[in-house]
Amino acid sequence: MDKIAQAKKMAAERAVDFVEDGMTIGLGTGSTSYFAIQRLGERVAEGLRIRAIGTSKRTEELAQAVHIPLITFSDVKELDLAIDGADEVAHDYSLTKGGGGALLREKLVASAARRFLVIVDHTKRVHHLGKFLLPVEVVPFAWELTHYRIEQLGCRATRRRQDNGEPFITDNHNYILDCDFGEIVDPPLLHNALKALPGVVETGLFIDMAYAVIESDGEHVTVEYPKS
Repeated sequence: MDKIAQAKKMAAERAVDFVEDGMTIGLGTGSTSYFAIQRLGERVAEGLRIRAIGTSKRTEELAQAVHIPLITFSDVKELDLAIDGADEVAHDYSLTKGGGGALLREKLVASAARRFLVIVDHTKRVHHLGKFLLPVEVVPFAWELTHYRIEQLGCRATRRRQDNGEPFITDNHNYILDCDFGEIVDPPLLHNALKALPGVVETGLFIDMAYAVIESDGEHVTVEYPKS
């Protein structure tokens, strides 16, 4: 295991320490969340009783493989906590998410959690967001018009594609535009401008949502509480 993978594993496993018996939790999508799901599966095998909601079909498959019981939002209206990664974490703890294509479900799950734990390796820390292209989920109908209007806000946007060249389709049957805004100095302003556009479903900007940011460099783990 290389150092970045080790850092992801350490951050993820530290987050799992927050999980207590009887909790209902949200499970994120991506390479760092994978390690959290694996560790939770081990704890379930040891007797931990939890229920979970996944943020993607892939996450649900991983959870089922390690015997984590899954539910839906028809069963609950609030989660005890959610564990998920991020593509970027800024100095003000705003996040960019959606590199894995699950940003809509990730935001729904994070917003339903009383505590949202963000797990990252040290390379994800930035002063301002924008180094990573901002994912914006849009409906397929008139996506070209939505694309044009997004670019009028000051970016270059590209429709995400699969490795075979076909358009990437989210679990909710939408497209993702990866947008280069450069340095994002005012995430709330940009988020609100994007959400005001018809055709935009959700943005990858997660603002004022993190309860804790758990970070590792492969040797040490730190836990920061943005609102403390």
